[in-house]
Amino acid sequence: MGRKSAGIAGLLAGMSLLAACGSGGDSAQPAGEAGQPTQVTFWGWAKGTQQVVDAFNKSHKDVQIKYEEIPSGNAGGYAKFSNAVKAGNAPDVMSVEYPQLPDFVNQGALQDISAEVADVKAKYPASVFSLVELGGKAWAVPMDAAPQVFFYRKDLFEKNKIEVPKTWDDFKAAAEKVKKADDKARIATFFPDDPSVIAALSWQAGGKWFGTEGDAWKVAINDEPTKKVADYWQGLVKDDLVKVQPSFSQEWNAAFEDDTLWGYVGANWGAGVMKGNHAGQSGKWAIAPIPNWGTPASGMLGGTTFGVSKNAKNTKAAVEVIKWLTGSEEAWTARLSSGTSSGFPAIADLVPVAAKSFDASFYGGQDIYALFSESYQTIQPGWTWGPSMVQTLTSFKDALGKVSTGETTIPAVLDTVQTATVDEIKGRGLNVAQQ
Repeated sequence: MGRKSAGIAGLLAGMSLLAACGSGGDSAQPAGEAGQPTQVTFWGWAKGTQQVVDAFNKSHKDVQIKYEEIPSGNAGGYAKFSNAVKAGNAPDVMSVEYPQLPDFVNQGALQDISAEVADVKAKYPASVFSLVELGGKAWAVPMDAAPQVFFYRKDLFEKNKIEVPKTWDDFKAAAEKVKKADDKARIATFFPDDPSVIAALSWQAGGKWFGTEGDAWKVAINDEPTKKVADYWQGLVKDDLVKVQPSFSQEWNAAFEDDTLWGYVGANWGAGVMKGNHAGQSGKWAIAPIPNWGTPASGMLGGTTFGVSKNAKNTKAAVEVIKWLTGSEEAWTARLSSGTSSGFPAIADLVPVAAKSFDASFYGGQDIYALFSESYQTIQPGWTWGPSMVQTLTSFKDALGKVSTGETTIPAVLDTVQTATVDEIKGRGLNVAQQ
């Protein structure tokens, strides 16, 4: 992605954000009342964050974090942040997932913190840090990565002599065996409300939804790898080999509890979710690499960064807070020891800390962080998020909701979203390369 920075720089040069997002004036800001610590306000939602904030506040005297938990991502948190930026009262530090970061840069909501984070950039794999860079500038710091994995009921697979699938062909065969073993049971779920799963599966398959060509965006949401993924999952839905349920819904969780859902196509962070929601099934679950198309590969399903809002009163203090939240052993020990998070540090050197801090007894003591690390190393390079992902994901969600009723198909949804995304980008005054 580094080779594309010049093109992206050209795109951003025309946006009215660089003047608004300068990071000058940080040290000139008052450091709080005389004798009082500097206060950094922080909005986020990641599991274990309260414990991390408590650990920071306990170990720091000059700076204190005032944390507010907000709804995750598109569930209302991003709208709240956008409105706060417009009103001039946004927090100093904001959680932003990788897909949405270009959107907030485009809106002028975040500061360029390139100079402040130059000293930590080398700690990250280039493929990950490039996701927080646009126009050759850094707009956030990665907290975690989110490599894909497959969760499965080890006891039920073994009892019914079903092999853990290594490829997507294997996965379909295993899905048929699960249904044959119990006509009410299914191997996994298609989430009609969560397009981020489609994005990750497309990424894994070698898709590239966005790129640049000169000063124009290339948009290819319906590229061949993504069509392959869409056709595959449409087949599973059509043949009734997977459940179709909203993600993290009551019915989805209930299906695990009554043994009618034997697997979950997710990412590393799902390990904490499953452990927290289904404690009574401890020891029955295991985790495997995500099935592949013939060669081990992964995409990223989620992942969080921390950015500094343009309203930040003290940029220097805000960045120091972010560096500690993302890059200190103490922060990761606090997050993982909470028992609710199975986050995977974007800084590889911190993975052993995470592995030591997460209690994996729910997974029979499996070395799940070794598995996450293997998946992390197979994340396909070259993926770029587009400038209007909030709109793109909303268009996806609206269209995917009609798949279960038969009003549309997953392949048809790709064309719908492709058109809507191109129109949105053009509507923002940005160039789109001819397809």
